[in-house]
Amino acid sequence: MKPVWIVDDDQSIRWVLEKALQRENMPYRSFTNPQDVLDAFDNKEEPQVLISDIRMPRGNGIDLLQQVKAEHPHVPVIIMTAYSDLDSAVSSFQGGAFEYITKPFDIAKSIELIRRAVDESLRLQNQTQEGAVRMQETTEILGQAPAMQDVFRVIGRLSQSNVTVLITGESGTGKELVARALHKHSPRAGGPFIALNTAAIPKDLLESELFGHERGAFTGAQTMRRGRFEQAEGGTLFLDEIGDMPFDLQTRLLRVLSDGHFYRVGGHDSLKSNVRVIAATHQNLEARVAEGLFREDLFHRLNVIRLRLPSLRERKEDIPLLARHFMQTSAKSLSMEPKRLSDDALLAIAQLPFPGNVRQLENLCHWLTVMAPAQVIGAQDLPPDAIEIGADLPEGVATEILAKIKTSSPADWESGLALLAKQLLQDGSRDVFNILETKFEKAVLTAALEVTRGRRVEAAERLGIGRNTITRKLQELGIDT
Repeated sequence: MKPVWIVDDDQSIRWVLEKALQRENMPYRSFTNPQDVLDAFDNKEEPQVLISDIRMPRGNGIDLLQQVKAEHPHVPVIIMTAYSDLDSAVSSFQGGAFEYITKPFDIAKSIELIRRAVDESLRLQNQTQEGAVRMQETTEILGQAPAMQDVFRVIGRLSQSNVTVLITGESGTGKELVARALHKHSPRAGGPFIALNTAAIPKDLLESELFGHERGAFTGAQTMRRGRFEQAEGGTLFLDEIGDMPFDLQTRLLRVLSDGHFYRVGGHDSLKSNVRVIAATHQNLEARVAEGLFREDLFHRLNVIRLRLPSLRERKEDIPLLARHFMQTSAKSLSMEPKRLSDDALLAIAQLPFPGNVRQLENLCHWLTVMAPAQVIGAQDLPPDAIEIGADLPEGVATEILAKIKTSSPADWESGLALLAKQLLQDGSRDVFNILETKFEKAVLTAALEVTRGRRVEAAERLGIGRNTITRKLQELGIDT
């Protein structure tokens, strides 16, 4: 088994745990601060179990817990502290801690807890190995639409290439998934795949995150740290949202792409990089070049092969396939029995605009897995905000939708209407008011006739309009009664 890592600035605590683990013939390694632990992870080392104090002079155990669980979710983390307060306990468990113990602690009970954590770690490790094929199925890209078949063909043609690729497409179209597929089906598949969202890292930290830093390079740089280029050595580095990279850092990236050399922050020795770079953006890089926000020479370096991902609106025929897949994966992640989407639900979902693309569809399926009351999901079970932004819903679905909307608040309805208006405006429609007015009138008249069982006179009275008006409106809107 791998060693148990102990993180505590108190030498006596480390000594007690070390002796206890030694008696149990369990390998161990000790650290005095969280930063050294993160550096060990960066060097591809990993524990079977991590035991960490909360309050230390050079770091915080809760922050360490969150970073470890984000990047190494299968490593059980046991939090220990001399300060037993509610906030610490809640923060520990919310961060994914395996267990939370207070000092002073019983050695025998602590060893028993460590053994349980080791067993859990080994179980997860075996599950990962045995389920490798199943995991591949969930990480592969799904799609039967012609637009996606074009994407598959490009990935196939690039399968024996190390060429730089620029992936473009709207947010939520699956750019990182495609990058992983390019890596998996490349000669570098045996190497690491390292992803970095350049828009998510503060500008002051991004250079260090990319290229690493030497000890003492800046305040807080207590140890040398390897950057993402070094971590991706022999593999693939995926730079997401490349269009948001600060201009001065673009120069350094260009240098690496040009000759394969770079320096750590504060370093004087040139390092050679053997990394394939795949970049992605939802922005128009040509426009950013024209605006002086993106280097033209870097753009041409990245734009060797461009792979554009279609929006979900361009591959609507894939929506039922994707929806069923996400219903399965959502149920599995929540340890629930999978729910089934009825034909009318799939029909209604397929009509939604999905400005957030595949990611939004996945979120919708997750919502339905948690919130839908029945095992078979109908159109009436869709969330109001999703229904109300749908365009041109099929006949027969409007009544079911109205039943759902009646259970929501007026604010929900107004929010949905605003979302639809915004979508139409963004799509360049020049007749937004009339489109929305027609949809509103059709929904209200259909609802009134449903409530009055098709009696026009009663429907007109309830709506506060004249008999002639309702007759004319029904004819204009093509509503049969």
